[in-house]
Amino acid sequence: MTTLKLTTTAEENQPNPNLLDPNYDDGMSRCGSPKRGPTLSTSTSSFEALDPHDPNLSHLANSMFQKTAEYLQEELTSTHADYRLLERLNKETIAKYAELKTISSSVSQSLDALNQKYKKLEPVLDNINQIDDSVAKLEQAAYKLAAYSKRLEAKFKDLSEKDNMSS
Repeated sequence: MTTLKLTTTAEENQPNPNLLDPNYDDGMSRCGSPKRGPTLSTSTSSFEALDPHDPNLSHLANSMFQKTAEYLQEELTSTHADYRLLERLNKETIAKYAELKTISSSVSQSLDALNQKYKKLEPVLDNINQIDDSVAKLEQAAYKLAAYSKRLEAKFKDLSEKDNMSS
């Protein structure tokens, strides 16, 4: 079993001013492979593809890659299904809005027709309102005449009674 030392010194935590210099080479910008020498990889693994290795590790790696591929495939399938559902919903929404547009257009035409009919009937309605006002005034005049005739009748009776008494 190997142990890993996690302590650092104050010197290691200080920024290196030479890193800003484009010509500076600290010898660590390339990592070395045990078989092929320096590479651009920053990995420190000593695993080489052509070297003999643990078959259990190979089986586990293949299993991991297969399960990862299956997972990614299912994620893509799920995402694709979601997009297809959204596409179907968008098409349904477009169809519904087209239907609503047709209905609103029909309602608008009906309102225009009703407005035209109202404009044609407006003079007749004004005449009806004038006749109603005239009838109301005539009713008031008739009530006043009825009251006046009752008063006259009462006076006539009084005068007739006085005349009958005097004779």
